[in-house]
Amino acid sequence: MKEGIHPDYHTITVIMTDGEKYETRSTWGKEGSVMQLDVDRKTHPAWVGGVNIRKTGQVEKFNNKFSFLDNKDKKTA
Repeated sequence: MKEGIHPDYHTITVIMTDGEKYETRSTWGKEGSVMQLDVDRKTHPAWVGGVNIRKTGQVEKFNNKFSFLDNKDKKTA
């Protein structure tokens, strides 16, 4: 493993919105830093399944953007 190219990986404390604390290892902050979360994992839609994120492919995005050019109804010569 090369020296000096990897980020510092250390222990931090994470405090949830309900006050629950736990220790984990991270590259965020410095050794002993405290990360205070402002989004609650127990009620936020992203964690409890309430978010419906529709992922659109590139072809569908193109077709949606240029659908006004669709000339299926017009006769072509």
